[in-house]
Amino acid sequence: MLERPEAIPDAPGSYQFKDADGRIIYVGKARSLRSRLASYFQHPSQLHPRTLQMLERAASVEWIQVRSDVEALMLEYNLIKTHRPRFNVRLVDDKSYPYLAVTVEETWPRAVVVRGARRKGSRYFGPYAHAYAIRETLDILLRSFPVRTCSDAKFRRHERLGRPCLLYHIERCSAPCVGEIDEQSYRRLVEDLMAFLDGETGEIVERLESEMRAAAEALEYELAARLRDQLEAVRLASERQEMVADSKEDIDVLGIAESELEAAVQLLHVRKGRVVGRQGFVLEKVEPLDPPELVARVLEQAYADTPLGVPREVLVPVEPDDLATYEGFLSERRGGRVALRVPRRGRRRALIEVARANASEQLARHATRRASDLSSRAAALEQLQAYLGLAEAPLRIECYDMSHLQGTDYVGSMVVMEDGLPKRQDYRRFKVTAVQGNDDYGAMHEVLTRRLRRLDEHPSPLPSEATPESVSAASTTGAAGEGAAAGEGEVDELEGARRRRATRFAYPPQLLLLDGGKGQLGVGVRVLEELGLTGRIELAALAKQFEEVFRPGRAEPIRIPRDSEAIYLLQQVRDEAHRFAVTYHRELRRKRARRGALDGVPGLGPARRRRLLAELGGLRQVRAADLESLRSIAWLPDEVADAVYERFHPGEPPAERALA
Repeated sequence: MLERPEAIPDAPGSYQFKDADGRIIYVGKARSLRSRLASYFQHPSQLHPRTLQMLERAASVEWIQVRSDVEALMLEYNLIKTHRPRFNVRLVDDKSYPYLAVTVEETWPRAVVVRGARRKGSRYFGPYAHAYAIRETLDILLRSFPVRTCSDAKFRRHERLGRPCLLYHIERCSAPCVGEIDEQSYRRLVEDLMAFLDGETGEIVERLESEMRAAAEALEYELAARLRDQLEAVRLASERQEMVADSKEDIDVLGIAESELEAAVQLLHVRKGRVVGRQGFVLEKVEPLDPPELVARVLEQAYADTPLGVPREVLVPVEPDDLATYEGFLSERRGGRVALRVPRRGRRRALIEVARANASEQLARHATRRASDLSSRAAALEQLQAYLGLAEAPLRIECYDMSHLQGTDYVGSMVVMEDGLPKRQDYRRFKVTAVQGNDDYGAMHEVLTRRLRRLDEHPSPLPSEATPESVSAASTTGAAGEGAAAGEGEVDELEGARRRRATRFAYPPQLLLLDGGKGQLGVGVRVLEELGLTGRIELAALAKQFEEVFRPGRAEPIRIPRDSEAIYLLQQVRDEAHRFAVTYHRELRRKRARRGALDGVPGLGPARRRRLLAELGGLRQVRAADLESLRSIAWLPDEVADAVYERFHPGEPPAERALA
């Protein structure tokens, strides 16, 4: 693959190995691209077995040159996150951990337990091991810091009604919706809550004790009693935060336990001497990693996007090989100096052992749970290969289903299983446009044609983070000029995302599964013939009635045993395709129903329509609103309010409208 090593730049950057289908299977980084890539092409006996396996699958290699080692590290992470290469280590959350988020950029911030993607404008605390634990802690804290926890819609509803909800009456909210507290006092409650969650409990306890004594001395016994209850609530919640350090320092502690094939990671977030969050990851060693390389991979991925930020010190079991690069990477993420330390003795070494013990327990749990999962998935794929007479085990299965209501809102779905597991980032949904009326075969033909004609498209996207000044790309298969040209112009972020999606769309499946019987199978055969793909893709159809599988060239269906892993996998992917199609169909119907009633109202464009529906709480509330209520909306012109009212009360005399 490396015909001209001298053409490879002796500069930092990231390199990508690709398979014959153009799919990125491995991403690496290097201080010197020339030296690093040359190391792959030595005698096979000198290579690690996993590296040799990757090279056997690779058909080409490309690279992107950058300006520094830290940029190379960030580029490598972004490429791994985007393409999820098969031979790269990826940290996978042992579970979806809950966080406590405070929406600090809102006028009246609220506290809410969340999972999933982080949003701008909020501060996050955690993650916590169990959702019930943080909910119980939040309930206790609301006794001392009664900030709102309601949704924005509920807040606006009670604001219009002029009366607070039940949480105010049980002293779990200060009722900013009805003006029971001014904005400055409310902000102080929010700041105290965040300070407590940051571990700053001492100052809050001292202040509450001082205010309680002052109230008692002033003979304000009811206020003193409330402050006493708040103080007890703070102390109770404080006891739930484990104290692990004598000094009030901010550190993260990394513990790793590993076996030959897997590793478990525990990351403890210590703030002001207390553990305020914990994250657990597991990873498969799909590339050869010694302990320093493993620590480097964990640091790179765990801190690329962390809602808790990066502290001044991170304790690690061993130093990564390129210590300065990783300290620079963390310092850049923090906006200040960050040090990586390997404690040798004392309290800090004990913290490393605590994290390592947690990781060992996590690895044992994961191994027990995963053993049955791996064996059942492998058995399912092997059985499918045998029952259906496939040339190879179907590592990538794509399944298609249609959904409609009497021929309206026709949609199709494509779901993907790789190695027996759902790959949701590759799911696709289609609006059927060329079919009139109830025609499942025509809809299936359109969807399959739109998908399969993309198989031969292999764009080579550049990440949006790579700027024209710092990026140049080349390929050993003759794409050097194309890569350099791509780096000369502006790379639009949306275009880059579109091209990355198209790249994933171009991967061929080992098995194309259609939800239906012989009719759907015939459609699939016809599409493959029209596109010249016959013999390149295996095809099957799964009938619902008797769970029979139809294959091209066979008159009789294949009956897979009901107790086999193979039929369970087929049912799983078929049901997932049905769920995905029905969900999209219902979404389109809801949007059409919501928009239809307000379409064509003079002066009511999409932005005003969305705002009106959000402010009043939905179409039903808009329909029920009287003319005076509509005209009282400050941002809605009176003539538009009249037009909205006219839409739901046609022909009503003006006098009656005015009295409504």
